[in-house]
Amino acid sequence: MDATGLAANPTEYRSRLREQPDERIDAWSAELMRDVAARRGVVKVVADFKRSARLDDRAFARVYALGGGAPAMLGRDAEGRLMVPAITLHGLVVGLRAESADARKLLIEYLVANFGEIVYV
Repeated sequence: MDATGLAANPTEYRSRLREQPDERIDAWSAELMRDVAARRGVVKVVADFKRSARLDDRAFARVYALGGGAPAMLGRDAEGRLMVPAITLHGLVVGLRAESADARKLLIEYLVANFGEIVYV
């Protein structure tokens, strides 16, 4: 069995993800967001998602709203980092699907970028 149970390394993991249906990619992305937020905080999830999906703050806000997040709930922490309620993170998957034709690829990027986190989940 591989070290993570999923794949031996991020390259193999990416290959395995490409074989999965969209519904599974979406579910795994939402679950990872929830689990990382519980362990490491929402700020990390937001930063990782923005980086993987190639979103600036404005595009993130649009994806968040498209996914059902109330724009009034978008905020910043004391250090100025973008924040949303943890309970709404799953909507980022829906919002990205609505916003980008490359959503599948970007969600796979998010999962692969967090390969090291998955080991601990």
